[in-house]
Amino acid sequence: MQNATVNKKIPTLEEIQRELDLINKKYGGSVHFTMSKERPSTDASTTQNEPSSERKVLDLKFDLKPKEVKQYLDRYVIKQDEAKKALAIAVCDHYNHVRECIEDPKMADADYSKQNVVILGPTGVGKTYMIRRIAKLIGVPFVKADATRFSETGYVGANVEDLVRDLVTQANEDLELAQYGIIYLDEADKLATPPNIIGRDVSGRGVQIGLLKLMEETEVDLQAGYDVASQMKAFMEFQQKGKVEKQIINTRHILFIISGAFNGLTEIIKTRLNRRSIGFNATVKGQQEEEDYLQYVMPQDFIEFGFEPEFIGRLPVHVVCQTLSAQDLYHILKHSEGSIIHQYERAFRAYGIGAMFSDSALHGVAKKAQIHKTGARALMTVCEKTLRDYKFELPSSNTREFIVTEKVIEDSANELKKIMEDPNYNRQIVLREHIRRYEEDFHSEHQMRIQFDNEATELVCQRAIDQEKSPKEVCKELLQSYQHGLNLIKQNTGQSEFVLTKEIVEDSDAVLERWIRDSYAAKSKETESTSEG
Repeated sequence: MQNATVNKKIPTLEEIQRELDLINKKYGGSVHFTMSKERPSTDASTTQNEPSSERKVLDLKFDLKPKEVKQYLDRYVIKQDEAKKALAIAVCDHYNHVRECIEDPKMADADYSKQNVVILGPTGVGKTYMIRRIAKLIGVPFVKADATRFSETGYVGANVEDLVRDLVTQANEDLELAQYGIIYLDEADKLATPPNIIGRDVSGRGVQIGLLKLMEETEVDLQAGYDVASQMKAFMEFQQKGKVEKQIINTRHILFIISGAFNGLTEIIKTRLNRRSIGFNATVKGQQEEEDYLQYVMPQDFIEFGFEPEFIGRLPVHVVCQTLSAQDLYHILKHSEGSIIHQYERAFRAYGIGAMFSDSALHGVAKKAQIHKTGARALMTVCEKTLRDYKFELPSSNTREFIVTEKVIEDSANELKKIMEDPNYNRQIVLREHIRRYEEDFHSEHQMRIQFDNEATELVCQRAIDQEKSPKEVCKELLQSYQHGLNLIKQNTGQSEFVLTKEIVEDSDAVLERWIRDSYAAKSKETESTSEG
């Protein structure tokens, strides 16, 4: 009889789910599983496989300096220098303290105010992206959520403690690592409680109260009583081990960062500074000047905006992000390692198609995106609308390379038609762009700028076709002596920009020799003039 009990089949997850569904239908979801006492396990193998009760010490190595963090962010986020600097300092202070606590547990009792952060700025300026990159750099789990999904406990909506549970999931169930993670709450300005609300505001004040407990220090039970998945997990653990081990995570070392546009906060700051212009002669302030007021934000402004004093008091670091101009958006496309352009290049490469974006096209995308007023997010919107038909048509065509030009951005349908109907039209554009890329590479490598004029460009393209070589190979052969020669000219005359004509394509060595002789003559003449003076 005892053996029968021991060998009794443990129900599968699907069987438990079916039974729970029946119970929920019958009782309306009001029944929850709870364990009032432990049942000793009779399975010896279970005891042997139980994890050791010895606490694992996490080896979180953090030795970064604020400048190193900012330099890392500079690779991915354009502009926002002050924001990156403030975030770098806050993150380094926080994780240096974490490191000390890991190395010496007594440091946990030392006085330390956690540097939780509030980031102010319009949408699409890189707020979330900066925090995500920081978490990746440090090697800690990162959870991002929208503040509007939460409500006060007991009402419809998610519980703020779910953020901590999500950290554990992101850490692959590593509790030790999860307790040093980063929780990022976007749209936090929506939690502000309007002054005319009477009674309980379930979407604002109650959530603030729940969050402030987490931001200071509290213990969160990872098995939520209202969560069916947690109940099922507890039920299965009880079936297997005869007991349920309570899992707790402390929020002492979790860094909390909230952000939002905070529309209306500028007016509150203006009023406090007594700098509001009144009357018919009021000066219309530019967008940049309006944003400049945010750097003067004080806790009292947040409180007037609708935040609880205790809540905003736990967010001592205030970071302001600036609106992105069209030029900023161009730099994101051109220089950011996280540029959306790389995603489109990979998407076409999957079909065996090489796609390149010309510099003028990047400026065109940036200008169109700036009109949307949604920051860097608009870059993908513009690219997707422009290149949707290209993604659909080109993979089924014979095209194996194409260039996104300024004309593609301005009139995508007409350019696609030309590319599909006239292979020579597309080939000429591709060859020209390869020459432009060679010019850029030459400048990057030798700090001298060269540019083939239109006639020279046509001749290089034709030679590449005739010799069945790439334009880059043709250019290298033509200019193999030019690095040294142009350097001599630069030393003699200071000239660092050169226009390459068809003469160079026809006889590059002869032209270079003439240029060098002329540069020495100019240098000699300048020396004589200086001596006479």
